[in-house]
Amino acid sequence: MGCSASLPERSSNQLGRGNSENGGGQDAKNLRVKLVLLGDSGVGKSCIVLRFVRGQFDPTSKVTVGASFLSQTIALQDSTTVKFEIWDTAGQERYASLAPLYYRGAAVAVVVYDITSLESFNKAQYWVKELQKHGSSDIVLALVGNKADLHEQREVPIQDGIEYAEKNGMFFIETSAKTADNINELFEEIAKRLPRPSTN
Repeated sequence: MGCSASLPERSSNQLGRGNSENGGGQDAKNLRVKLVLLGDSGVGKSCIVLRFVRGQFDPTSKVTVGASFLSQTIALQDSTTVKFEIWDTAGQERYASLAPLYYRGAAVAVVVYDITSLESFNKAQYWVKELQKHGSSDIVLALVGNKADLHEQREVPIQDGIEYAEKNGMFFIETSAKTADNINELFEEIAKRLPRPSTN
């Protein structure tokens, strides 16, 4: 199940083309970054995005086809604003070959798995390896265990997520798009980790 019944917003940015070589923005206080979500079908990538951008959760919505695009701006405590240009990719196998088009030039990649599915955790590790091979060298990587509200059905121990993320220089967080748990914290943490352009 996806969570992306919405039509993608129009963007002046062409697919795969960031505003600089790292999909990032203009000055130190107003950043614009390309963020891509990767992971198996049904792990809740679209649900995470819709919860973050619109504060909505729709359990009946359609599976993402290809990719959808949404944007959201957040303000940090140091008065920096970060505009996320979010590419939510389809998780189905037949779209896997398109993924490099979406993560090329991305400043951030969020790799999502479902804590109730060991298979989705294995797929997440595949995406991390792909990003390490083909992504930007200074890309900010996040590993997200979604569906934390289903902890009784957990198949992936939290420790496994933490250890894999640490080993691969990523930060790790568990979220629930359904209850909104840790959704805003995920994007705030990403924003804090973004490289800042020099001010001189």
